[in-house]
Amino acid sequence: MGKDTGTKLVASNRKARHDYHVEDTYEAGLVLMGTEVKALRMGRASLVDGWAGFDRSDELWLEGVHIPEYVNGNWTNHTPRRKRKLLLHKRELEKIAQATRETGRTVVPLRLYFKDGRAKVEIAVVTGKKSYDKRHALRERQDRREADRAISAHRRRGEI
Repeated sequence: MGKDTGTKLVASNRKARHDYHVEDTYEAGLVLMGTEVKALRMGRASLVDGWAGFDRSDELWLEGVHIPEYVNGNWTNHTPRRKRKLLLHKRELEKIAQATRETGRTVVPLRLYFKDGRAKVEIAVVTGKKSYDKRHALRERQDRREADRAISAHRRRGEI
């Protein structure tokens, strides 16, 4: 039995890109229990309420991520919303710590996936969007979509 190759997406946090301005992204490993890995391989997880923070020993922990209990698990099953340690290089941790010291910045998970058989999470240093920024982004996307539709309609009619 060989190792899995490539990436398999388990969960993505689409709401994060709507609610925050993404500044920097990082790929981090996760310290997981066996039943968590099995639950993730079944494609079950939710990143919506997730965030990451430092503890006193300068380690980055992922919190609020929901990985449901493994269906076939027994007494060794995990708690769905426990803290999970993130594995990053020391330079990356220092860079993230420096960025989060500034007001208004936090770390949120964007995607949870398997890469070459190992569970990885893509985290991002973000700043919150104001409600008018969200409306502006939605309006731009809607205008772009309408323009693309108009161009494709003209192409179909042979006008362009």
